[in-house]
Amino acid sequence: MGTNAATRSAYLIPYLLWMVLFVAAPIVLIAYYSFFDVDGNFTLGNYAKFFTPVYWRMALSSFWYALLITLFSLLVAYPAAYLLTKTRHKQLWLLLIILPTWINLLLKVYAFLGIFGTYGTVNKLLELLGIGTQQILFTDFSFVFVSVYIFIPFMILPIFNALEELNPSLVDASRDLGASAWTTFSRVIFPLTLGGVKAGCQAVFIPALSLFMITRLVAGNRVITLGTAIEQHFLVTQDWGIGATIAVFLILAMAVIMRLTGLRKRGGIV
Repeated sequence: MGTNAATRSAYLIPYLLWMVLFVAAPIVLIAYYSFFDVDGNFTLGNYAKFFTPVYWRMALSSFWYALLITLFSLLVAYPAAYLLTKTRHKQLWLLLIILPTWINLLLKVYAFLGIFGTYGTVNKLLELLGIGTQQILFTDFSFVFVSVYIFIPFMILPIFNALEELNPSLVDASRDLGASAWTTFSRVIFPLTLGGVKAGCQAVFIPALSLFMITRLVAGNRVITLGTAIEQHFLVTQDWGIGATIAVFLILAMAVIMRLTGLRKRGGIV
């Protein structure tokens, strides 16, 4: 018995080392740097600077765009995941959805620069339809569209798993009792798959809060988020203190979001 416990403890060592070195230590370093100014002097001024209208507007903008990206991802992903569970060769279709996540993010973003560009595929199609060339790049639409495309597999996967685990006899019982398709969905299917929806929303909303590459390349810095501000402060202005302060805020916001979306009622999932 003691040997088995010792073996299990030994197996935990690599995991604990990984968590300490690559999760806990970076967070501690970020919190440490947030208390120093550009000249390396200890200060609380970074936090005072963060609680100003400029950064609060930036924070609200980040939350707004992350919410839009999550909402549109959910609206597309839930029906897609539901249809996947009803099709033949569902694992093959699921693999095709996952495959784009194996491609480098930068390559996918540059592909959309060509698709949405002035002489890109979309504008050529618009010209054929007689609409004419439109400014698609460097707009809110292009930013949200590309972000949804990138994040949507992470929304589909947990919802698909939740739908697969759903007991079909519960759906059949609802229909046998005279419930309409909408009532069955709203009262049976959706509540029982809410865990997958929450997991998908976490997987999309949290990284969407700190986007910076897409805002720069696709939105042309017309969309300014906290992720963009962190990049600017660390790489351009070299003000690591305020950059780390913004990062601390993002970490706390992500922890709160995970806590809220992970709440459970006694006896079942919210």
